[in-house]
Amino acid sequence: MLNIPENRTYLESHPWIDFQLDVSQATYILWMLLGESRSKCEHIAGVPLSPERARTLYNVYLSKGVHATTSIEGNTLTERQVRQLLEGSLKLPLSQKYLADEVQNIIEACNEIAKETLEDSSSPISVERICRFNELVLRGLEPGEDVVPGQVRTHEVGVLRYRGAPWKDCRYLLDRLCDWLNSGFNTQEPDTKFALLLFKAIMAHLYLAWIHPFGDGNGRTARLLEFQILIQSGVPFPAAQLLSNHYNTTRTRYYVELDKSSKSPLGVNSFIQYAVQGFVDGLREQIEFIRNQQIEVTWENFVHQEFRGKDSIAKTRQKHLILAMTDEARPQAELADLTPEIIRAYASRGEKTLTRDLNALVGMGLVLKKKDHYAANRAKILAFLPPQIKDSASPP
Repeated sequence: MLNIPENRTYLESHPWIDFQLDVSQATYILWMLLGESRSKCEHIAGVPLSPERARTLYNVYLSKGVHATTSIEGNTLTERQVRQLLEGSLKLPLSQKYLADEVQNIIEACNEIAKETLEDSSSPISVERICRFNELVLRGLEPGEDVVPGQVRTHEVGVLRYRGAPWKDCRYLLDRLCDWLNSGFNTQEPDTKFALLLFKAIMAHLYLAWIHPFGDGNGRTARLLEFQILIQSGVPFPAAQLLSNHYNTTRTRYYVELDKSSKSPLGVNSFIQYAVQGFVDGLREQIEFIRNQQIEVTWENFVHQEFRGKDSIAKTRQKHLILAMTDEARPQAELADLTPEIIRAYASRGEKTLTRDLNALVGMGLVLKKKDHYAANRAKILAFLPPQIKDSASPP
């Protein structure tokens, strides 16, 4: 650990920046949440998905995380527009191009972090790395006066009522932060390792927000550092976007907790519990997303099994029809237009053929009929789950 010179101004102006973490007063709820988060991360990491569904999972949560980390700083693109940008289909007027540039910077930064971490997950956190994140955040944008992307500021800054650490101390504080993060959260005890690494990610975020070492982009830089630490810690990549999404979704609470964190040690504990609770909520949602994907795959396999050996033109047509249907009940007239394949199958046949096919599927138990509406009976495969009496208030 570096020695602290006596003439450091931050010691008086920002005494809470002390590079210590005391969780001895943390509530039992926090420890329960930490255990759940570890378990759910292991669950997500161990679930095999098809390449297409794995890509969908990654892109959905990358979109959520990137949208969150830019939206919280005032970017007005919607999550849908961020997804379109990720897919290369977003079109914006020239006057809004800067919004896309801000988002694209975060997408490229996340991809760079992911690529480099896959190549070397043990690289230490350094001031140069943090500066690189800030450079990526602000690349190609029009920074304010005295703002140099990727360089520690040489002037005083503030956000709302909060003043960043004295600029003359910023480089020193970044050095100390990196030293603390690289050496202060290590353990050989497997049962506490995950908790320490999650604390490390959250504290890295918190300390960058407190120090505010750059002229602009501090929040986005902090969330990128948090993202890197999470994936270095073994958190699945889609799950590593969840904290950013939580901060944005609960933005008012985020600023309240951030403000409280610099006023007492219990404020730090409160911020950690707030962050971990949001992380767990996001993991529960992500597991539900994965569960639905698995149900879809199981349903498709079940349908193929039901039609095994039934290769007539009518049975093949019925199989394609049920695979194209969803749980949403639709009138018969809409079902002939579900996919190009279905359109071709019924184009030269009358309505009676579709009616016969639907009745056959109802008879097989694959389709539910409600008056003149039809829906796929995906609930049929839920009978294959182990019997369980569930508390309706329990999380998934």
